Amino acid sequence: MKSSIDPSPLSPLGKATAYRSDYAPELLFPIPRQIKRREIGISDAALPFVGEDLWNAYELSWLNAKGKPVVALGRFRVPADSPNLIESKSLKLYLNSFNQSRFATPDEVTATLVGDLSAAAGGPVGVALATLGQRPQAAIDYPAGELLDELDIACDTYQPAPQLLRTIGGPQVEETLYSHLLKSNCLVTGQPDWGMVVIRYRGHAIDRAGLLRYIVSFRGHNEFHEQCVERIYCDITRHCAPAALAVYARYTRRGGLDINPFRSSGEFPAPDNRREIRQ
Repeated sequence: MKSSIDPSPLSPLGKATAYRSDYAPELLFPIPRQIKRREIGISDAALPFVGEDLWNAYELSWLNAKGKPVVALGRFRVPADSPNLIESKSLKLYLNSFNQSRFATPDEVTATLVGDLSAAAGGPVGVALATLGQRPQAAIDYPAGELLDELDIACDTYQPAPQLLRTIGGPQVEETLYSHLLKSNCLVTGQPDWGMVVIRYRGHAIDRAGLLRYIVSFRGHNEFHEQCVERIYCDITRHCAPAALAVYARYTRRGGLDINPFRSSGEFPAPDNRREIRQ
């Protein structure tokens, strides 16, 4: 699918870029979410979901007041109703610009990140930092649901095919289904994005073979992580009409960042920050 993003001359998208090591908030490149939302029929006036994009940053460092390096992990929560998403390469370049910049305290770094990321997103971004000296822990786990990947199915469609989605009738169920077979490609560079997708819903049972074929159908699709999750959410809503729905994806990190979008009709809470095994 041809990109509908038309980078400006100032955009880092799809270009070789020199790395800055001096603090440079101007490197952040916001992209209006509504560009792609209109494509999948989401109104400018009202979103059919709530949620957030949870980012984990593993390559974050700065200098303290004495010039000594500090290394930390970062967690950023970008609300789904913010006007813009932040392009991931620009975020990587921005975070690298802290490397030779001096900050008196980690709290000063946190406040700087909150201000810059919120300005780029157009809405309040939550930031949490943990220096490695604080001995932060990270859990790796699997969803409390049923894995689809062992289904013996034939696949021949590698662009999103919502017509594969259907319910099978019968009484309503509440279940969580997940797959490690989600793969899409960067909207600009075409680089592969690998992820796990988790679908929790209440309603008539979704045909599992069709759902897995649908997930696999993203394999040749070019779209940002956040946009893929919103497309999956909207396609399931339209073709399966669940009474409640949540779609969550955890993507393998690239450039020291992983992106984990969550969209929900509101009945299901956001999951905690447990990593997928490939993260």
